[in-house]
Amino acid sequence: MTRPYRPWGHSGDHILFCNVAPRPRNAEATRAAILQAATHRFSRESYDDVGMRDIAGDVGVDAALISRYFGSKEDLFIAVLNSSGDKSWITEIDRADFGNRMAHEAIYKEKDQGKLEHMLILLRSIGSTKAAELVQRNSQQCFFSPFESWLGGDDAPIRARLAAGFMMGMSIGGELSADDLTDDQCAEMHRRMAKILQDIIDGPKVSLAA
Repeated sequence: MTRPYRPWGHSGDHILFCNVAPRPRNAEATRAAILQAATHRFSRESYDDVGMRDIAGDVGVDAALISRYFGSKEDLFIAVLNSSGDKSWITEIDRADFGNRMAHEAIYKEKDQGKLEHMLILLRSIGSTKAAELVQRNSQQCFFSPFESWLGGDDAPIRARLAAGFMMGMSIGGELSADDLTDDQCAEMHRRMAKILQDIIDGPKVSLAA
């Protein structure tokens, strides 16, 4: 009697051999790896010189996957800008202690590689029309608008930009300079920076004289 045909890998109703489905990709880990690679690229090269294929090659994924996670190159760049940390805590500081807290942050905080990379991205963006536009738009939406609302007053846009420019300048200077100041010199620099910042935050004093 002729035995009925059975596909290879089957015995009766039982499968002896089967293909094991590949382990699903950890989407969150992949997204984080792409974001980190993009941050490194944008901090070392101009926005215009960075390609999606370059970032994909750094991570070992297809460029189409980056588009799926982030969308366009512009969207990825915005995600990189927003990944530097939540700035909302700045407006949660006691107004009377703002200068002191931010001066301490700029002078005494240990060097942070992520923070330095973010600053380099901002600096490299100056040379790109598109990147500069994205940085300006993102900064206005995510930092300056809430900061101005917190400051209040007709001159809030002026004070917000003075404070931001001063803080960024001091932060960049601190990252690039050698740690050769004495404790007394650091303390004096902290005192002066805190006073300048607090004066900006408080705004012009209104005279009560008639």
